[in-house]
Amino acid sequence: MQDDIRGAQARGVQKKGGMSAEGLPEDWPTVINWPMAIFLGASHAVALYALIVLIVFRGACPLFGQGTPVQPQTFALASALYVFSGFGITAGVHRLWAHRSYKAGTPLKLFLMIANSVANQGSIYHWSRDHRVHHHYSDTIADPHDANRGFWFSHCGWLLFKKHPAVLEAGKKVNMEDLKADPIVMFQKRGDPFWNLLWCFALPAFLAMALGDTMWNGFLVAGVLRYILMLNATWAVNSVVHAWGEKPYNASHLTTENGWVSIFALGEGWHNWHHAFSWDYAAAEMGAHLQWNPTKVFIDTVAFFGLAWDRKRATGVWNQRKQRWQETTGRPVVETIEGPPLFKHRVITFGPAYEDDDGHNNEPMKEACD
Repeated sequence: MQDDIRGAQARGVQKKGGMSAEGLPEDWPTVINWPMAIFLGASHAVALYALIVLIVFRGACPLFGQGTPVQPQTFALASALYVFSGFGITAGVHRLWAHRSYKAGTPLKLFLMIANSVANQGSIYHWSRDHRVHHHYSDTIADPHDANRGFWFSHCGWLLFKKHPAVLEAGKKVNMEDLKADPIVMFQKRGDPFWNLLWCFALPAFLAMALGDTMWNGFLVAGVLRYILMLNATWAVNSVVHAWGEKPYNASHLTTENGWVSIFALGEGWHNWHHAFSWDYAAAEMGAHLQWNPTKVFIDTVAFFGLAWDRKRATGVWNQRKQRWQETTGRPVVETIEGPPLFKHRVITFGPAYEDDDGHNNEPMKEACD
């Protein structure tokens, strides 16, 4: 059955964008991107130190911060900024700007731009460009974080090394005119990287001080540690989700449905669906009550207040695709929903071949699908 499913899906669903990296050079020496390697290495080192302070020294830094333990309000601030910055990635640069899966008014765009700046994962413009290239050339040599190059490359190595010429060439071909015409996106781009650094690290320090803690504690916990946790949650969508999980929507693709990653990445782990239908604003087939998806809830909430609209969904196209599979194979698609609450996933199999020796053909099956 799995062979039949894989064959049917491979015929009906190509890698998103229908583009390949044929003709582009494959051999490329590994060249370290030293500025990025130093920044990410230092950030992870400080985050590790923050964990040591919290665990070993019970929150009181022995070097800085005047020996004041991290206050409860700073932990609350870190949690709030984790979600806030996460929405800047998921609802903002990913689903709004990179995929245009819904539309937003200026107030929501400003909110998401600030949230994205707190996340500090590069400018909206450059993040969107790399992500569009990823979808056009997914898991080929032109993919910025090609999963075929190994788990750690797709997780963070793609940032530590200079881009392959195929990636650079693909980036030049991506249409970015919509983002060039967006003044909010271009404002942030002009301030890159200093604008994001201030929002990511200085803001938490000053907010912690305003809440009665030290600036150092705010910088250490709500700034650096929170930043690194969100950063790795985002990276896990490129690495973990391209390695482990179910593949109900396109078995020929490396992307999977991974509920564990969805917990930390605010609903971005339902990735096999996303790569099958990248323009779906939910980035998942089922509702948030079945598949953990705080980002969908956020978008639905702001849409209720008129701040977002034109939310695109792919469920109708999915039903058409299943009907096409049935017509192609002559076998009915059999579907089940499995998994615990909030982490359901679809399982697709094919039923027995439709018998036509009694004068029937596939028409009744088509009518049932309709």
